[in-house]
Amino acid sequence: MADARKKNPNGAGTITLRKDGRYQAAVYVLQPDGTRARKFAYGKTWTECDTKRRALLDKVDNGVPVPTKSMKLAEWLPYWLEQIVTPRRKRTTVAKYEVHVRLYLVPMLGTKRLESLNVGEVRRFLTQLEKKTSAATAKESHRVLRSALTAACREELITRNVATLVEPPSVAARDLEPWSLDETLDFLSAARKDPLYAAFVLAIALGFRRGEIVGLRWENVDLDKREIRVRTQRQRVGGEVYEDDPKGRRRKQTLPLPAFCVAPLRWQRMKQADMCEKAGERWEETGYVFTTRSGRPIEPRNLYRSFTRVAKDAGLRVIRLHDARHGTATLLTAAGVPPRVVMEILGHSQIAVTMNVYTHVVQETQREAVGHMDRLLRSGAPLPIRSR
Repeated sequence: MADARKKNPNGAGTITLRKDGRYQAAVYVLQPDGTRARKFAYGKTWTECDTKRRALLDKVDNGVPVPTKSMKLAEWLPYWLEQIVTPRRKRTTVAKYEVHVRLYLVPMLGTKRLESLNVGEVRRFLTQLEKKTSAATAKESHRVLRSALTAACREELITRNVATLVEPPSVAARDLEPWSLDETLDFLSAARKDPLYAAFVLAIALGFRRGEIVGLRWENVDLDKREIRVRTQRQRVGGEVYEDDPKGRRRKQTLPLPAFCVAPLRWQRMKQADMCEKAGERWEETGYVFTTRSGRPIEPRNLYRSFTRVAKDAGLRVIRLHDARHGTATLLTAAGVPPRVVMEILGHSQIAVTMNVYTHVVQETQREAVGHMDRLLRSGAPLPIRSR
């Protein structure tokens, strides 16, 4: 005897008996694009169909999207960027992901449907992309795709993430060649008359990032106690400059300010007071340590331009401003500062980051330690007795 049909309340969907003898449930569900559409489920009995109906309603109540048709990557990736990545990640990360989605993932994989994408297609995509661009670009696109498919698994759009089954391309580690101590001293000597001298000192002595330097405010600098805090950073993304939280452990740090940094910062405050007096009503008080002549924060790119200009004028190797952080770790490690302390000063989130980036410095320290141990053993060890 067939199951008796039961009436459901409004909004709870319907169950009907089909001509083929199966039961069909129809429920309005949420789509990934925010719209609503009817979703059908089938069962051999009314009870089986009702169970599927209730499962759909649970997703509706919890706001979980249930696509009524299979989504293509060209549909899912933009939705993932807008609805999942943008509210939770930094704007720099969103911008980087958007580039890979727009230039590589959608053009090369956009026609593939989520549930039909397979390991071979992902592997061929990475091989083609590596030939077209570079191993580093292919590896980053793999990371973006893996993250997008992980989100699709959480949304229950697919049951497995095929990107995790494909090994990304290997990328050779970039050789780090920070300035030596002599080169660093030559740069600082050449930069003394530059308006951004104090900024360069912070980059070299404390390993401050570019965004951390241009986002530094006087309220976070205590010259009397010789303490400095990083609470904001300024970034430019998509033609817009904005403030953001600092990376890693920076937002929780209060660093001791080296005596070497105090005088340049006092001089910076005096210069800023002079600029304020000359600007008069045109001065805009923003509270930033490094400003233009009208008080507005400096453009992040201008800090790097000044850095490279000073290096060129001094006849030095031109390195990235970010490489000054590497130089900071080089100097600290060579001076015998433990890696854990170096990690805290640079604001790395994990000790592995510090150790991986500065392996060459650690190796030199190890050679010195082994040499020191060798001298101790030789001085204390008895001479071998020669046999006659």
